[in-house]
Amino acid sequence: MLRLYICTLLALLWQAASVHSAALTHVSRQQCQTSGMHCPAGTIKVSASDKRADFTTVQAAIDSLPNDNSTQTILILAGTYKEQLNVTRAGPITLLGQTHASTDAAQNQVTITWAAANKDSTGQSVDNVFSSVLIVSPTLDASLTGSGTTGYAVPDDTPFGNKDFRAYNIDFTNTWAEYSDGPAHALSFSRANGGFYYCGFYSYQDTVYVGKLGNAYFYKSILAGQTDFLYGFGTAWIQSSDVLLRGCGGGVTAWKGTNTTFPNKYGVYIVDSSVRAANSSVAPSIKGACALGRPWNSQHRSIFARTFEDGSIEASGYIDWVVSGVARYENNVTLMAEYQVYGPGFNATGRVDGGVTTVLGKNGFEPYSEPRKVFQNADGVFGDVRWIDWETVGK
Repeated sequence: MLRLYICTLLALLWQAASVHSAALTHVSRQQCQTSGMHCPAGTIKVSASDKRADFTTVQAAIDSLPNDNSTQTILILAGTYKEQLNVTRAGPITLLGQTHASTDAAQNQVTITWAAANKDSTGQSVDNVFSSVLIVSPTLDASLTGSGTTGYAVPDDTPFGNKDFRAYNIDFTNTWAEYSDGPAHALSFSRANGGFYYCGFYSYQDTVYVGKLGNAYFYKSILAGQTDFLYGFGTAWIQSSDVLLRGCGGGVTAWKGTNTTFPNKYGVYIVDSSVRAANSSVAPSIKGACALGRPWNSQHRSIFARTFEDGSIEASGYIDWVVSGVARYENNVTLMAEYQVYGPGFNATGRVDGGVTTVLGKNGFEPYSEPRKVFQNADGVFGDVRWIDWETVGK
């Protein structure tokens, strides 16, 4: 009887281990990605060709996860996966891309690709979210971009979604067109907390959308686009990354501030990074022609800090957005700023003459100088950044 009890207990423990993946350390993550070994118990493997894998598509693996708060890990083996990913569960999820160079996004071996823009098969307009390669949001309502300067009015009873989403060494590529042809998301991220480490995001227009109450942290990643390709209502911190200009249109950033019942710091912060032409072929055609951003509404907030800017940036830095003769830039409300940027793209005289770029000093940047100072929870409380992989960021 005792032996039967012990065997039953061990079986239950094994089953629990297979369902609830353990947290990853920096070392075990790299080992899992490079060799498939030392992965957390219960890690699900995806491959389009390896028959030993658990699933052939990433979405099937995501759909297999229990709808609870357990921590889950999915290892995606090298290859290109043509599919649209949708994550709605609240429990922590880690997506690992197989790689031989876990600290270099330029050498990623896993690509998730989808070809779509904000139009259906008949050419009729649809919400921007339907173009996304990856969507992280608890509900469809929470993910909708909407139109105009205020966007979709998300219902008050909409829940907050994933509190700890992580992706490593995965490229998300929208192949709709080789130029700006309407919104074509690589990422749509709303009402969730998430970190993207050594990932790539490629499109032309509206590449990365961080929606309402979205908190997204990007580390040593590549974000490429042409028109307004960093935009949204939420908060994005882009750290030590490459912002690549595949052309010029609108601006790099086009944020939409949101009125709430509490003060906020919603916006996009590009820190210790580089903004430059995507390649030597495009560089001559965009020299001095690309704007750092333009205000989707007057509450736009974006800051480029300690970041290199190449000669693609126009002299004024940012530009205003004038619609039907009405300027969206509002003095002392709109914040389109730089702090200690450097490189041929910075023109001090041009910034003054342009009249919309704020060049911050140390005191002006201090309220935005760390992720904990800008990321807020659904109640407006600052400081919860436990979901960021600080072990990896410190390497």
